[in-house]
Amino acid sequence: MSKYDVVLDNPNMVENKSDLSEAAQIKYLTEENATFVETEGKMLSVHVDGEVYPSVYLHCSFPHTNKRIFISVRTDENKEIGIIKSLDHFPSNIISLLEEHINLRYFAPEIIKVNKINEEFGYSYWDTETSAGSCYFTVRMGRGNVVAVTENKVLITDVDGNRFIINDLNALSEKEYRMVEMCMT
Repeated sequence: MSKYDVVLDNPNMVENKSDLSEAAQIKYLTEENATFVETEGKMLSVHVDGEVYPSVYLHCSFPHTNKRIFISVRTDENKEIGIIKSLDHFPSNIISLLEEHINLRYFAPEIIKVNKINEEFGYSYWDTETSAGSCYFTVRMGRGNVVAVTENKVLITDVDGNRFIINDLNALSEKEYRMVEMCMT
């Protein structure tokens, strides 16, 4: 008896294969099958093939390199409704709406200058100048809270879950670079 005979003799194996292939199918959202609207409460809603999802969230597959492609549209329960291959496949008013919601989700001021970083008792205390103004925040050391997301780009997550970006480590002064490097995991 070969391994193929075992599969043919076991209906559960065939059923599981069917379940897996069904789960692996991706539904792509397009202008033709999805209508995005903003609710009175400024939430994003989508109508897909006659079904209404009153509150959805956008999750970028590549949030640090390209927020315009392969965007997962999910419910409050994190169930994926479908994928937007590219924002460019939608009219300009819908692109603006989707970009606004993406920017809200991935809001991360850029750190332009690191004035000082003090470390004490497993925490680092940052004094920075950002694209949103002067900012003081606390970061728990370790746990991947200061990580390189590309060769020169660093993502910092503070104790409150706020995110900050250093777009180009090479643009920092040598002193700033050393302070940030000491905090990276």
